[in-house]
Order: sequence, then structure tokens, then C-alpha cells
Amino acid sequence: MDVEGYVRRSLHKGISEEEVLKLLQERILEIKNIDADYAAEFASAVIDEVKITEGLTGDLFSYEHAGVTMGEFGVGSRGSGDFYAHRKIAEVIGKTSADVGVDQMDDGGVVRANGTYVITTVDGMHSRLSDFPFLAGFHATRATLRDVYVMGARPVGLISDVHIADDGDVAKLFDYTAGITTVADALNVPLIAGSTLRIGGDMVIGDRMTGCVGVVGVADHVTARKSTAPGDVLLMTTGSGGGTIATAAIYSGNAEVVEETINLHFLKACDALIRSPVFSRIHAMTDVTNGGLRGDVFEMAETASCTVVVDDAPLRGLVAPKVLALLDKLGIDYLGVSLDALLVVAPPEYADEIIATVGKAGVRMERIGFVREGPGVSRLIRNGVEGEFLPKFREAPYTPLKKVVDRSGRDFEEMKKGIDRAAVAAREKKDRVLAKLQ
Repeated sequence: MDVEGYVRRSLHKGISEEEVLKLLQERILEIKNIDADYAAEFASAVIDEVKITEGLTGDLFSYEHAGVTMGEFGVGSRGSGDFYAHRKIAEVIGKTSADVGVDQMDDGGVVRANGTYVITTVDGMHSRLSDFPFLAGFHATRATLRDVYVMGARPVGLISDVHIADDGDVAKLFDYTAGITTVADALNVPLIAGSTLRIGGDMVIGDRMTGCVGVVGVADHVTARKSTAPGDVLLMTTGSGGGTIATAAIYSGNAEVVEETINLHFLKACDALIRSPVFSRIHAMTDVTNGGLRGDVFEMAETASCTVVVDDAPLRGLVAPKVLALLDKLGIDYLGVSLDALLVVAPPEYADEIIATVGKAGVRMERIGFVREGPGVSRLIRNGVEGEFLPKFREAPYTPLKKVVDRSGRDFEEMKKGIDRAAVAAREKKDRVLAKLQ
């Protein structure tokens, strides 16, 4: 619980300070094992700090509100709202000297140092794995390593960031780190730095945990999405899921399926490709994560400015059987959820060699589509008929709570206007402060 936010909202509603203090004291006692006097003193201090910081103005203390919340716009939910917000982030950042920058919406960023490509990626732990720190660390590490591998890089070092709320058990730090280093040790990629903090310091109570894992890699040949070209074919490996599938399994009462996600198949397949002679012939790679195949293919088509066509026929056979059974049982669209499969784009004459190389690493791969000239859109062939293949507003809902919140809300176009205004304001503020520094 964010006690600072609670106080600000309450005071803005016109609730008296005395009533806010009483209400907050009650909330604190629900969570913290402390006496009532201490809870009242705590609540009073929060109210004082909120009052002190009210009304501050100027570039350093205020910002242009979009009037749209993260949840309303689906930010972080791997759908059309999330993709739109990320493109606005890229506009705030602006043009940089990166070889692959955030504007290309790829799995990682690429810069050059002394003639070598340096790739960095970062992935947050799954928010619903807060009570399962080992799984949170394990899957965040796999995710960030996937992202650096699909950019064509060999990972050389990992970094970790973990935040635990004030009442969280310190043991979460250790279990989370154990999950990270299980993957790190298996692949001989050291965890070399990190940060450990409380979420919101004293202002967030409870035991919630969040964090991320980042990686630095080096490469000689970059397999960025922008290199996708007409005439290429799409190849995809089997996928057994990661943090998303683990979460779906846990919160649906099918925890035994989590075991399916504990593997390194994807990473071993990528490593085999990078070490093989055929690697230099690969144009692009990505992992099937962001809103599932719907989201990743859409982003790839838009970035490369060509039409990407996916054939539905082989896809179900590329989902691990127990995972597919779970998705079918729960009514989850397997095309709209993270499968953690490897997607490779290459000229057709190298497809067989790529499939054979991945096969030697113990991973099955098949052709699932092709690229052609045309606008930057994605298409799906189902039962021989080609049609639209678009991401939803959010990824396919995969827990009971996500099914509740997956409903139409405010008008998307109207919300975009607020998002656009806030992004422009942030870019202008950046320019003003930068001008002062220069």
C-alpha cells in the first residue's frame, strides 16, 4: 500500500486531516505488527510530508498530466496501448547515436565500442511472482538473456535490481538471487552488479516485491528486426512459456505446469545458432513474448516496413503439450500470450540449415510464415484464408483477475490525445533543462 498516495488522494477529496489520520492508522495496523500509538505517529508524519510538498511548481516539481492511468491505457499489458506508450517514450528520448535505438522497438539496444557491437537489454520480473521469488528471478533472467541472444549477442554479464516493500521478508532477496544465478551459472554468465532497495522507502507498506534483471552482450553480427526483408521466411521453435505461463498455472490451480517452464531450451538454441556458420545469414530474431505472436509479428512488420504473414497450421504443434492443454482448458488465446519461443527470419535457402542447427541443440523448429512487399502490417492464414493478425488492447487474459479487468473502458483515441500531450510536454521540458545545462 502506498501510504503517501493514500493521503494525497484523501486530502484532495476534502477529507479532514483528523479523519485521514484515523483511516491511515487503521490501514497501517492492518499490515504492520506495531502498537496503535506508533501507527498514529507514522500516519501523522506522512500527512505532514504530503502537506509540505503540495503546491510545488516548475519543471523540477510538476509535470503535464495525461489524465489517463497506466491500467486504463494497458501499459505493461503487452497490447496496442502498451505499444503506443512505448513509441511515445521513444519520442521523448529522441534520435540518438545508437545503431539500434528504442525507436525501433526491438528486443535490445545496440551501440558500437571500438568496432564491437555492444547490446544491452533489461526485463522486469513478472508482477504476479512476488510471492515466488525464485521463479521471479529465474524467469526474469531467462527473459533478459533471450532478448540479448535474439539481437545476435553473446551475453557477458548480468545486473540485478530488486525492490521489496517495507514489510517484506529479507529472505526474498536471497531466493530471488538464487533464481537469477541458477540460470547465470548454467550458462556461465556472471551476475556482476545490482541494486537492492525498498519500494518507496517508508512510504510503501506491505511485502510486495518487484525488480528486474539486465544483461550486457557483445556481437559481430546484429539480428535486429529492421533487417527483416521481403522474400524471407519465418521459423519458430517450440515454446513452453516462462513467467507468464508460470503465473497462469499458479493462479489457476495448475501449479504442476510450472515445471514445464524450467528449462534453457531457447537459450541453448540461440547459442547454437550464434556459434554456427549459418548465423551470418540470419536477418532477424525475436522471442515470442510481447502480447504473444500477435504482438511480436505486428511490431516486426511495422519496424521493417513490410508485410509479415503467419500460417496458423503448424503453430499449435509448436506449443509444449502440457502448456497448450492448460491454455485450452483456461480459454487463453495461445497466439496472444507469451510462449517464449524463438522466431527467426532468414532467406528461404538457409531455412533447412537453421532448423538443423537448432535441432542439434535439442529444440524443434518449423516454418510458420513468410515476408512480402507491402505496408508494415501482419497477416494470418487460417484454413487457407488470409486475414488480419493484430494485437489486442491487452495480451490474452491469463489469470482470473486479468479476465475481470479485460473489458472495454474509455475511448482509445481520446486517451491517446492525453498521452500525446503529456509526451510532448516531457520532451519540451527535457529541452528546457538541457539548454540550461549547456
